[in-house]
Amino acid sequence: MASADLTSKRDADSNLDEDGLAHAPSHPLVMILRRLAGRVVAVVTTLLGLLFLTFSMGRLLPADPVLAITGAEVSKEVYDRVYNELGLGRPIWVQFLNYVQKVATGDLGTSATTGQPILTDLLTIFPATIELAVIAMIVGALVGVPLGITAAVRRGTIIDHIARIIALAGHSIPIFWTGLMALFIFYAKLKLVGASGRVDVFYEGLVTPVTGFLLIDSAIERQWDVFRSALGHIILPGTILGYYSVAYISRMSRSFMLEQLGQEYITTARAKGLGLRKVVWRHAFRNIRVQLLTIMALTFGGLLEGAVLIETVFGWPGLGQYLTRGLQMNDMNVVMGAVLTIGAVFLTINILSDVLYRILDPRTR
Repeated sequence: MASADLTSKRDADSNLDEDGLAHAPSHPLVMILRRLAGRVVAVVTTLLGLLFLTFSMGRLLPADPVLAITGAEVSKEVYDRVYNELGLGRPIWVQFLNYVQKVATGDLGTSATTGQPILTDLLTIFPATIELAVIAMIVGALVGVPLGITAAVRRGTIIDHIARIIALAGHSIPIFWTGLMALFIFYAKLKLVGASGRVDVFYEGLVTPVTGFLLIDSAIERQWDVFRSALGHIILPGTILGYYSVAYISRMSRSFMLEQLGQEYITTARAKGLGLRKVVWRHAFRNIRVQLLTIMALTFGGLLEGAVLIETVFGWPGLGQYLTRGLQMNDMNVVMGAVLTIGAVFLTINILSDVLYRILDPRTR
């Protein structure tokens, strides 16, 4: 009876606000709207911060946007006219507001290198980078997670030592050197893979872009010769890029699994006679899924950055090569558009990860 009175008093106290006045508990819909509003505010704030960083980068880097358009040998009259047309003479806060307004309407400026709108260029080349990153992510997940978990289970054995050597090499060897050596061995010597580009020259233009992913588009149109050529070109850069994600994923998977294997519930499950495989994959692995999801999200975003060097080595027509060309040509619109795209992808991945958290772990709902 006393416990019931205490429970009633606790419930009554929980319905009091800071002034001691009673109030009704929040409706579930109100709580959902509050949570959604907080999420929207966080996303908008992050986007504004990203826009401010890209805008500042375009103003602070030692590259003259006027000369990138007009060329070095230009008269002062033409220079001043272009300078005013770009709005560079206005107050900096006005320039930032104009930049935000243009980005909100999809206007990222025009590339001085290609002469096309940045958004048009990005829609053309970005699927190539995503396709490469997806292949690398598949390689990293299928190899890195089992390797890390096996190393944790077989701690101190030869398998554990091999896994750590793979992780150390992946973090130590420059990716461009690995790419060059792989091209020399598998293309120049063994003739097993394609060279530069997404497909052989005589297959270019045979597939109508639908998704932008050449493997999917060629399969949709049943252009199997193009599909095999595209697979032969993407397998080597995708595997090399994936190897660097294997190094990180395997190391983190090993660390997460070692932490779980030391828990009491694992000891209890083993004492009840459950096999090691079942304990590891049905019990311990379920408790590290959310942590692994975080690692996968960070890894995928990092693959977009690592693709800059890989795309340069393999002549892959993606965002990395586009950004590199923009830096070489002092085309700041290209640089700002590419950086903004990578930042937006990171933000999108974080939002999707948060949604998957709630699906995989009911405690976060």
